Amino acid sequence: HDTGQRCDAMRADKEKRRAISREAARKRRRVESDMFGDLSRLLPLPPSVRVHLDKPSIIRLTLSYIRAHALFKGEKQSEEAKGTEGVETNMLLTILEGFLIVLSTKGDIIFLSDDVSKYLGMTQTELMGYNIFEFTHPCDHEEIRNNLHLTEGVKKMKQKYLRCDTLTHRGRSANLKSATWKVLHLQGRAKACFGPSSASCLLLTCMPLPLSHTLLSTHTFTSQHSMDMRFTYCDQRATVFLGYTPVELQGRSIYELCHTLDTDCLTKNHLNLCFKSQSVSGRYRMLVRGGGYVWVESHSAVIPSPLCILCVTYVLRCVSNSQSVTKKKKSCLSCMSLESSRKPEHLVETQGEHANSHYCHEFHIERRRPGGKTVPATAQLDCPIHRSATTLRIRESQVRSTLWPP
Repeated sequence: HDTGQRCDAMRADKEKRRAISREAARKRRRVESDMFGDLSRLLPLPPSVRVHLDKPSIIRLTLSYIRAHALFKGEKQSEEAKGTEGVETNMLLTILEGFLIVLSTKGDIIFLSDDVSKYLGMTQTELMGYNIFEFTHPCDHEEIRNNLHLTEGVKKMKQKYLRCDTLTHRGRSANLKSATWKVLHLQGRAKACFGPSSASCLLLTCMPLPLSHTLLSTHTFTSQHSMDMRFTYCDQRATVFLGYTPVELQGRSIYELCHTLDTDCLTKNHLNLCFKSQSVSGRYRMLVRGGGYVWVESHSAVIPSPLCILCVTYVLRCVSNSQSVTKKKKSCLSCMSLESSRKPEHLVETQGEHANSHYCHEFHIERRRPGGKTVPATAQLDCPIHRSATTLRIRESQVRSTLWPP
């Protein structure tokens, strides 16, 4: 009987302790929810967005806004400037046709303009606080790391092309029907500060490549190329600017028509196009049949089926004198080019077995030094091909050996 009473007393005491523990946990959760509610109300976000934030998102956004405040705490604005700030910001972002991003030196996204959803399908709150490496193509990570290393002062960042994920966390694809990566053109400035309370960052403008063209300009022509940049088609308007008929351009390489000093620029753009499927060449010169050259800019994209390169070329300037290139410069550059006369049609073929994979093409080339000595070298080209059972042919005489060390 005493044993039963003792067991009942122990059971009652255990239930009492459980009730006290449950009440303490309920109170702790209530205090925690109140604290997160107060913290979310401090965020500069509309109420319709705040109600959908979970606790990790509140912490992530709070840390991002604290970092942004630390970056701009030294900036002073007049009352008049604050009044027109919103109007000017919206106007500038509309003109930009892109979005702004602020990155830390580790790649953390400190701030994004709210129009990022228009281009990537992910909202400002879904991206802020995350690392940019989580949303960019793995093949571009090394290029990003090289630009995140800053030196003291402010420097201008080179123009870069990166592939960003366009799939939201809910599985929706933005702006692209069949691709999950979108090529963005990044350009901006880096601010490097040193000290215990300093903060370094990169302020970048991100713009999608304008490859959906409405050909309203009379100074524009389109062309289609094989993967080694040989013409397979060209419209009649090219005759007006270059003097060549479409039949004469068939089978000719773009490298045969470009200015000698622009070969490096075009080669890098060609490799960039093979890597990322989209590219803007920048300004370069094309030789005209009657002599001289014209300044042009090509916007290119790889078409997966059938595999080819589609280019929209803008003529920026009329025919100029071609005598600006001296024989000395031509001979110097020719020594660094590949010896195409010995193996003019040596092709490397690689068969693809599935879509959206990467193919690594290895070129065995010779690099000639000014003294006449040839040095063997090997170069690799890693290309994303979005087509099954694809054969990629690249003429090795069009790949410049100067992009790889001997």
